[in-house]
Amino acid sequence: MVGVGFGAAAGAVWGLVFLAPELAGDFGPLYLAAGRYLAYGLIAAALLMRRWPVLLRHLGRTEWIALAWLSLLGNTLYYILLSSAVQLAGIAVTSLVIGFIPVIVTLVGSRDESAPSLARLAPSLLLGFGAVACIGWQLLGKAHAAAASGSGLMPLIGLLCAIGALASWATFAVVNSRWLVRLESVSAHEWSLLLGIVTGMQALLLVPLALILEPAGHDVAAWYRFLAVSLGVALLASVVGNALWNTMSRLLPLTMIGQMILFETAFALLYGFLWEARLPTVAEVLAMAFMGASVITCLTAHGTRRAAEV
Repeated sequence: MVGVGFGAAAGAVWGLVFLAPELAGDFGPLYLAAGRYLAYGLIAAALLMRRWPVLLRHLGRTEWIALAWLSLLGNTLYYILLSSAVQLAGIAVTSLVIGFIPVIVTLVGSRDESAPSLARLAPSLLLGFGAVACIGWQLLGKAHAAAASGSGLMPLIGLLCAIGALASWATFAVVNSRWLVRLESVSAHEWSLLLGIVTGMQALLLVPLALILEPAGHDVAAWYRFLAVSLGVALLASVVGNALWNTMSRLLPLTMIGQMILFETAFALLYGFLWEARLPTVAEVLAMAFMGASVITCLTAHGTRRAAEV
């Protein structure tokens, strides 16, 4: 249950990521990613300053290559695609697609020797599909209305960006979990901060791209808002959220790790409701209920297996 608590806390702060593109809507995805991860890199470097000489002795070429790929998949590329999806298709559509991550990660994790069988995981997976279906049914009407008004292309591009973000982060979740199991001399928090430093280096490359591909004039107020959002998301989602997630990843099997991302989806929807100043629809309430039931049944499946082994 401690691991589930860490997963829920990570989801609560990660859900804020879906609001950032709306809060700083004057800036494009490249600006948002560059701002967030430059701040993340600086904070991570400051926090690791004292441990840096020790960590360098335990990190070889293989570890640095892994950090580069994981930073790209789980941070840089993922956030660019997610920001694009939110700005083009909206928070609800994006969180809907990201909601498929538990299914993908759980299916991959079910191949592990210590994982429960697919038969035991089936109720949790079906409930997860049910949650996605509830929101999807509601979005079909909105998509049809957008197409009728002639603005259907942008939501479609946003949907494709969300699918790309789904593939990027699901890959990160699986590979990162494997690496956390292998690491012995580096803590989960230190690994998260190392990802932050490498992501910060990647963000430096995004700055000229943002200036070239997303040129736009902004007033002083917009820049202050952008800086505040970048720092806030970097500190809460990247530093705190990633540390919580990596700690959870060492406490739970991969099949359960997949289910924990449902908390991010639930909190993203909640923050979206608050941002739009409205109550959830019946379909959205059902979706959140299905999400909660999916996590509970997944916990039960793992508890049943442990009891059988004893």
